[in-house]
Amino acid sequence: MINEANQTLAQILQKRFHKHPERHPDLSWDDVLSALNAHPDKWESLEWMEESGGEPDVVLLPEKPGSIVFIDCSPESPSKRRSLCYDIEALESREKFKPEGDAVSLAAVHGVALLTEEEYALLQAVGPFDRKTSSWIHTPEAVRKLGGALFGDYRFGRVFTYHNGAESYYAARGFRGKLFVNG
Repeated sequence: MINEANQTLAQILQKRFHKHPERHPDLSWDDVLSALNAHPDKWESLEWMEESGGEPDVVLLPEKPGSIVFIDCSPESPSKRRSLCYDIEALESREKFKPEGDAVSLAAVHGVALLTEEEYALLQAVGPFDRKTSSWIHTPEAVRKLGGALFGDYRFGRVFTYHNGAESYYAARGFRGKLFVNG
């Protein structure tokens, strides 16, 4: 049973869930609420996703059938998660003009993870998202070892994945998180 503290957030999530059925065909809100009730520790992460501008909603991931996964579905990269370099190693490597933090660490502190390149493309299939911003995405270790990091956006009617130095940061680049509730 949902507690009083999470009731307002549940109403916001339910309204968003019903407004965007294309993100989660054949899934009912009762299934989502049941999964959340079985994993009450997820509410805190969802609250942070919402408060930081992410507008989380359930998006079905084909590689995880049956999983309830919340993904940030704000039209642009979440507003309170921008101007961050990629990870702590990148942050520590900056000698001047350090940003306030890094995307990977901030996500981990709040119990979420960055989207993979494949998940970002899947999200864009029910989008488009990031038409004016961009979002850091999970970077394969081989790329990260060379000092790079990946980000994506949607321009000219298609999804683009790019690279940048992991230590870079921009006012229009943030990150989108994902939260597995049951899976």
